[in-house]
Amino acid sequence: MTADTETSTTDTITEAAPADAAHAGGGWLRVAPAMFLLAWGGNHFTPLVHMYEEDGGYAIWQANLLLGMYVGGLIPGLLVASALSDRHGRKPVLIAGSLAAIAGSIGLGFGFDLFWLLCLGRVLAGVGVGVAMSVGTSWMKELSAPPFDHKAGITAGARRPSLTLTLGFAMGAAVTGCLAQWGPVPEVVPYAVHGVLNLAALVIVLFAPETLPRDLRAGGHWWNGLHVPLVAHRTFLRLIVPAAPWVFGAAGVAYAVMPAIVQGEMGEWTTLYATVLTVVTLGVGALVQNIVPWINRLTGGRALVVGLGLMTVGMGLGAVAAPLADPILAFVVAIVLGVAYGICVVAGLIIVQAIASPQELAGITGVYYSIAYSGFLLPTLLAALLPVLSYTVSLAAVAVICLGCLTAVAISTKHP
Repeated sequence: MTADTETSTTDTITEAAPADAAHAGGGWLRVAPAMFLLAWGGNHFTPLVHMYEEDGGYAIWQANLLLGMYVGGLIPGLLVASALSDRHGRKPVLIAGSLAAIAGSIGLGFGFDLFWLLCLGRVLAGVGVGVAMSVGTSWMKELSAPPFDHKAGITAGARRPSLTLTLGFAMGAAVTGCLAQWGPVPEVVPYAVHGVLNLAALVIVLFAPETLPRDLRAGGHWWNGLHVPLVAHRTFLRLIVPAAPWVFGAAGVAYAVMPAIVQGEMGEWTTLYATVLTVVTLGVGALVQNIVPWINRLTGGRALVVGLGLMTVGMGLGAVAAPLADPILAFVVAIVLGVAYGICVVAGLIIVQAIASPQELAGITGVYYSIAYSGFLLPTLLAALLPVLSYTVSLAAVAVICLGCLTAVAISTKHP
């Protein structure tokens, strides 16, 4: 891209920016509630896994499959939504994602005894999260830079959407877990609350400024946008590909596998314990995200290596916690994996945004989160292997694999 082209592009975006957004820098706050609620909808099922096993009569593998089922909607949501937003703008696609998430909550609320409807609800929830992660992240990143925001720091475009999503994941689990433990009709009410709040967020997002003017939108059919040449970038292949799956692999182990390990000790409090672990994991992950730029400065751009190092330690501790079934040790594991998650998700996003042009941003962000979310299937895989491999053995193997990825990323960072 030439200097003249960059100037022309900036001028076009500046003309498209409403005056209040350009000067006040608050446009991203109008997108944040919708992204927050989409993330909420992706994770409000997590603390209910035990309820579906105990009260719904579902097998362990079925409950864990439902937990990971939304990856089936998330990955298409990430990739297709980003292509659509490059052609039709950010706002209409995010609105469509919110509607899908509301439909998903309706399906989950009515599907307690219908496994297929629960699966459909989870897939639709995944579509919503996919839209939030690709389109929402790109939109918020664009709203966190001139001409929409002249005061934001250089890493605000990575930190703001990541923190919004993390808080949504945490709050969704927290509210749902409390409603399930102490509220009425736990198989319905949490989903109804999410649906109502999502409708309110939809109203707010209608007033957010569009950041992709018509003359900058991609042409041709949307499926042409599924081709993302940047995935062949040396940095993406050597740093992002080996690191990204551990982002949500860590989260899944922390708040799906750890509660299962101590289920015998917790009894009827398992749902509440799972809620606490989910909130703690995502809470510490959210807290650490704001210091990732500082970690990068301190380590010479090696925050991703630091995160993967903690990830390896956390998986090893998980293997130790499995035979002990100690709720306190499992809690510690969740904290370590939560910190690792928070560092890795932002460090990876900073790298992705650094190698992408504005036209490539949504597409490569979608690919990044698709790879990251593949790790969320790890608890399902470990549960399916239980007849032949205990959690002790499987988590030890996971720690060894994580160590291998850490080594690969460390070498690539040292010799780019």
